[in-house]
Amino acid sequence: MEEIAIVGAGVAGLTAATYLGRFRRAVVVFDGGPPRARLIPESHNTPGFPQGIGGTELLVRLRAQAERYGARMVAERVNALGRTESGFIVRSASAWVRTPFVILASGILDRVPAIAGLDEAIERGVVRLCPVCDAYEAIDKRIAVLADEAGAHQVRFLRRYSAQVTWLRLHAEDRVCRGSDATTVVEISPDQIELRRNDILIRRAGQATDRFDCLYLALGCTPQAQLARDLGAQVDEAGQLIVSAHQETSVRGVFAAGDVVRGLNQIAVACGEAAIAATAIHNRLDAGAA
Repeated sequence: MEEIAIVGAGVAGLTAATYLGRFRRAVVVFDGGPPRARLIPESHNTPGFPQGIGGTELLVRLRAQAERYGARMVAERVNALGRTESGFIVRSASAWVRTPFVILASGILDRVPAIAGLDEAIERGVVRLCPVCDAYEAIDKRIAVLADEAGAHQVRFLRRYSAQVTWLRLHAEDRVCRGSDATTVVEISPDQIELRRNDILIRRAGQATDRFDCLYLALGCTPQAQLARDLGAQVDEAGQLIVSAHQETSVRGVFAAGDVVRGLNQIAVACGEAAIAATAIHNRLDAGAA
């Protein structure tokens, strides 16, 4: 029986696997597909990389580190998590594992509009998802923010970095958010957005065209927390898992780290949460308490 099963092979999951491997614990990591971090063209706020590092390269390094300390990888998505008398059964399409502890590091899915070439534009850094991560690189640029009213706070946040911020509103019937500092508010639909190699064009009525250096998407995200919710785990109003100081959910034995947990969706935070969860589980195992 594996001592710990980790659901998700992103930054949080792989960091937890490294810690647990170095604690000499038997760990299996279920890799359900490309993590969100792969979308990062180059991160400049990841500690230890002053010249920046791409998301894909960071994930390659983290996986190699986890495997070096014995993590077993299963390249399948977990489709069921059930209870047993001694812990849990984790099931994927062709594998199942009995384990007393689970770490959910399943992340979130960004809500994005249907625009041709979107993935490639994200890879180039023309379209961006996280102003906390890379607004510094957008200082004094022409910035567009595609957001409904719930995403208006990102418009205000980006005003700290540039005076040229335009709020692209998806729904004309929505009320303009009070207190917005956006210099311009433009009502559009996604089909008016043209993603070019180095910039963004917004085609408006009457043949008018606006050009921007980058486009931030602020349409929210969907936490991948259903496995824990099916066991009764508590979530916040956004659907992210509520955890203790040791990263344990309201279901004893089920821990969570990374973007699936309420809080700041950042690489450094995911690493810290993973380290806390892994250490707590190691200590619980040492004490003989599942």
